[in-house]
Amino acid sequence: MMLSHQLRRVQPHALAISLGVILSLGVVHAVTAAEELPREATLPLALASKAAAAAQDKCKQDGYRVTVAVVDRAGVLKVLARGDGAGPHTTDSSTKKAYTAASLRRPTSEFAEMVAKTPAVQGLRDMNDKILILGGGLPIEMEGEVIGGIGVGGAPGGHLDDTCAQAGLDSIGATPKVPAVK
Repeated sequence: MMLSHQLRRVQPHALAISLGVILSLGVVHAVTAAEELPREATLPLALASKAAAAAQDKCKQDGYRVTVAVVDRAGVLKVLARGDGAGPHTTDSSTKKAYTAASLRRPTSEFAEMVAKTPAVQGLRDMNDKILILGGGLPIEMEGEVIGGIGVGGAPGGHLDDTCAQAGLDSIGATPKVPAVK
């Protein structure tokens, strides 16, 4: 009863000012917390689609029937383009190559070489069921940040899958991962 009596004696403008101060402190704290959140670049669908189409076109031009997958930085599928005549297994292999390249942030062919030369690191293949250590997966890096991965499956060799994946990277201005063929 005494508390309600004291509240009634508070002047309306004093209450409004007090509430304003309390709310502004909360907003300042929320803004400060928001400024501390990490900022990450994302791979837009338009760029993912453009990269997939360019990789698909390169392989088709070279006579290979492939599937191209593009994933975001978290390895989540953004685009899957199965070319006419591509084997059914290529949807899985391309997706896993893209996931591996994005997750490990390196070309999958580098890991394939490392696993072949260093038996102690063969456990990399078993990190999870989405990892595939074969050539054909490249990280999509722009302005020093890995924002996704592209994977190609179906050409007769990982180095050929790599070449098609690199065409996808080139089409969107991503950092090159495969040396240009001269």
